[in-house]
Amino acid sequence: MSILSGKNVLLGITGGIAAYKTASLVRLLVKSGASVKVIMTPAAKDFITPLTLSTLSKHPVYSSFTSEENENDVWNNHVDLGLWADLLLIAPATANTLAKMANGVCDNLLLATYLSAKCPVYFAPAMDLDMYKHNTTLESFAKLKSFGNIMIPATSGELASGLIGEGRMSEPEDIVAFIEGDVISKLPLRGQKILITAGPTYEAIDPVRFIGNHSSGKMGFEIAKAAAQLGAEVILVSGPTHEQVSHALVKVIPVTSAKDMYDAVHNHFESVNVAILSAAVADFRPKEVANQKIKKKSSTLTLELEKTKDILASLGEIKKTQYLVGFALETNNEIENAKEKLKRKNLNLIVLNSLNDKGAGFKSDTNKVTLIDDNEVITTFKLKSKAEVAIDLLNKIRSHIDA
Repeated sequence: MSILSGKNVLLGITGGIAAYKTASLVRLLVKSGASVKVIMTPAAKDFITPLTLSTLSKHPVYSSFTSEENENDVWNNHVDLGLWADLLLIAPATANTLAKMANGVCDNLLLATYLSAKCPVYFAPAMDLDMYKHNTTLESFAKLKSFGNIMIPATSGELASGLIGEGRMSEPEDIVAFIEGDVISKLPLRGQKILITAGPTYEAIDPVRFIGNHSSGKMGFEIAKAAAQLGAEVILVSGPTHEQVSHALVKVIPVTSAKDMYDAVHNHFESVNVAILSAAVADFRPKEVANQKIKKKSSTLTLELEKTKDILASLGEIKKTQYLVGFALETNNEIENAKEKLKRKNLNLIVLNSLNDKGAGFKSDTNKVTLIDDNEVITTFKLKSKAEVAIDLLNKIRSHIDA
């Protein structure tokens, strides 16, 4: 999944021959998971049709303040469009439009939206070589960058005039890659590597049966998704679950048993900055595992169980600079039991769940947590979606990282 997934991208298209490439650009943005709306200048429609772009974006295309068919129609609100966008991309950006942007000229819907936008603005210049090198164009580039606008540099190649040189708009794939890289570089967890465990473990009784628990893995997967969206590189070690995540920054390592999870976690712990162990790991496993399916020869079955290795405690013993987070699911004396676990396992933070709280715990889409850090600072949150809980937890971790 691209870092642009779920983002609102407003694409402004101006009147240059490179506008023909915007069909591919819209398709790539939609494929990345972004919601795309298009604003065209009147001149842009000479190079590509609004019908093509509306079909690809699955949204109406805007080019004027009111409908051209009905001047009494409801106006297209440039302020709302600017507020809707998570980012504004102007591609191709002609010399004419860039000069207007740099000097506050507002004579069409795109320019009005640009002046209203509160989001990051990217522009991809496209023009002939002499125009690209002209002093007024260079001044426009400098002025727009001084405003905080982000320039996607043009490339060299054959231009519409037949000249060979700089001024060719970047290819759609390169524009999307540039924006993705720029967005990631500015995210708060960029450069952080986070290890997360999720789901249950299954401890085999025989080739057919196992001892397990009701953990769905939802909480761990939501933490992984949120961490990746904040720019972290995530290693997600997951027990058996139906949950899925598709993101370029998330590597999923599937495991089955507590031993599998122990080995996977220890293989990666040394290289991470943060470890968040949200998995519901089995505390016990059968001492002997039958090689063949156990037959029902009697009305009872006795299993001798032995303790599994305590993954969280083992990391607490060897941690150096890692920020170690554990989870505690309690039914009584919740705060005191969580504090005791925090100290005993040498954690930096513990996330307390109580089965006494309605809507918290296994399989639910919601959770109610209390965070307790190693200074015994207690922060209690109301019932929230697990996605929101993930953000609360990561914000707490970020406050440590940024300190």
